[in-house]
This record gives sequence, C-alpha cells and structure tokens, in this order.
Amino acid sequence: MAGHSHWAGIKYKKGAADAKRGKLFSKLARKIIVAARSGGGDPDSNLQLRYAVDEAKSANMPKDNIERAIKKGTGDLDGVIMNEVVYEGYGPSGVAIIAEVLTDNRNRTVAEVRKLFERFGGNIGSSGCVSWMFSTKGTIHLEDSKITEDELMEIALEAGAEDIKHEGKMFEILTETANFEVVREAIVARGIEPVHAQISRIPSSTVPVDEKAGRKIISLINSLEDHDDVVNVYANYDLADEIMEKIFAEA
Repeated sequence: MAGHSHWAGIKYKKGAADAKRGKLFSKLARKIIVAARSGGGDPDSNLQLRYAVDEAKSANMPKDNIERAIKKGTGDLDGVIMNEVVYEGYGPSGVAIIAEVLTDNRNRTVAEVRKLFERFGGNIGSSGCVSWMFSTKGTIHLEDSKITEDELMEIALEAGAEDIKHEGKMFEILTETANFEVVREAIVARGIEPVHAQISRIPSSTVPVDEKAGRKIISLINSLEDHDDVVNVYANYDLADEIMEKIFAEA
C-alpha cells in the first residue's frame, strides 16, 4: 500500500481482490481459522475473530463458509494446522515490505516468497529488519458524504481516535489498537457504516518512488498477494495517486 495514502492502496487492491473472489475467500477463511484457534470461537469475546468475521462479511463471504472456518479453528472440524509467519524484506528502491502469512508448510512458503522478492529485484531480510519502520494501528475509512469533518472529529476523538485525515472523498481515522473497536462502534452508533476498518501496519516514514520503480513494487506486492499463503502485505512506498491509478487500470 502507498504510505502517503493508505486508502489509495486499499482501494486499488480491493478492486483487484474483488476480481479474484475465490482466492479472497480462501485467505479470509485462513484468518478466521487462526483467530478462532488462538482466542476461541465467540466473536463477542475474541476481537481478532470479530475483525476477521467482519472483514469476511464485508467481502460477502457466505455465512456457511464463515461458520465452517470458525469450527475448523476451534477443532470442531478436522483441518490442517495453520501457522502465522511474518516475512520482512526490501523491494526496489529500498522500499520496506512486510508479508503476513498463514501456512501449513513454512519451508515451502519461505522458498516461494523468497523467489517472488528476487524476481522483482528485492530480497527477504532477517526478522525485525523492517518491522521497526511500521506501527500497528486501527484504520477506519468513511465516505465524506456521510458526515462532516467537524461531526466526525467530535465523535472519533471523544471515543479515543488518534488522528483524522481527509483524502479525496474519504475520511481516514487512525487509532491505537486498544481503542479501535470503541471508535468503530461509536461511528456505527451514529448510523454510519465504515467502508473499510481493520488493524493495519502503518509506516512511520515513506520512500518516494517514480513510475518505473512503482511498477516493479506494485508487481511484487501483487505477486505476493496472489500467493495462496499470503494474507496481508504492507510497504512504505510513496507513489502519486494518479500514477498508481494508471498502473492498476492497466493491470
């Protein structure tokens, strides 16, 4: 995702994911399985599971698929054991990249992910080599036609939001992870449903890149996201929105 415009990256990636719905459902199911395995199958008491289920519902994942994934996670249905792994490395122009993975075979996955990095001029680094450049935050996106900025600031800041940005036709709210659900519920209580809400890794600084480097970085990120085991990819590149839109339109 573009570091300077979190929503821009999400928006274009979401369009690509919608065109690959079967693969998207598979990734969402894996998130649900891991969340249910680590915290139980009740979304009311397991926030990680609640976020995963909300994300699945937003993608119109069938209810039966969601319930089956929860049961696999709690052990009520047989299934393979999935492990959470984070791979860190660098892409073209020294852009920091993090890939969050769910896999049943670490050796296979790391070899395949390493090949993808190398194919596009990057390389995998050691654990912790780039994660220090990112902070884990709650991110909530709302259409600016639904609420005024003053009204949103009153609701969100009172609920514990950290920052509010207005980019294009979208408001972006940043929160500490502990306040994420409180802020989201405060917004929903006012009758406004977020376009997108999740816990994300936000870069503390970004690397400006031109169109040539941007194409390589986006190709690397797309290839990682197409991998069956990769759930989320984060990067700290800064690419102009019009160039990003052009690249994704050509994809």
